[in-house]
Amino acid sequence: MKKQIMSFLKLLLGFGPWLAFLFIAHGSLFRLKLALIIALVLSIIMGVTRCNRGVTLWVGLFFFSSASLAVIVFNNMWVVKHIGLGASGLLAISAWLSIIFGKPFTIEYAKQEVDPSLWNNPTFIKINMIISSAWGLTFTINAILAWGKMEKLILPELGYEIISYFLLITTSGFTSWYPDHVQKKIKNTPHR
Repeated sequence: MKKQIMSFLKLLLGFGPWLAFLFIAHGSLFRLKLALIIALVLSIIMGVTRCNRGVTLWVGLFFFSSASLAVIVFNNMWVVKHIGLGASGLLAISAWLSIIFGKPFTIEYAKQEVDPSLWNNPTFIKINMIISSAWGLTFTINAILAWGKMEKLILPELGYEIISYFLLITTSGFTSWYPDHVQKKIKNTPHR
């Protein structure tokens, strides 16, 4: 259980800039601009200190720098309106592309907890393909939810946010639980 908690905390740290953005960027243009600045600064710090790496780092740096430029410098209201869709959509695209190219984005985080001799193990790679797929699905659904929220379809704003947060929390839990589940299953399988 302690290992799962540490894994969960590392996952939260890796998504720190995105989480800061998610929680701060509500209610006003000032808060959106503040969230973009904080998320960009966190992304830079985490990249320099190597707390974050791989696809998530580069996607975050790209998104937060370009969105900051568009919103803070150019006051682009189209970007303001579509920023939730853009954030979730870009995360979804990057997750799916990492899977298509055979380099699931979660592998960078998993390598921090696994012996280097296992990095090319098919089970290790498969676990990361499945976890990255879960994230890809969550980000895709969140992009659809962001679009629904933006267009004011069906649910009130809070309804979209609750579903989105539920998906993020559930996927985070799955990310922490699934590798240990597979390892226990392998240990309990009789070898022939």
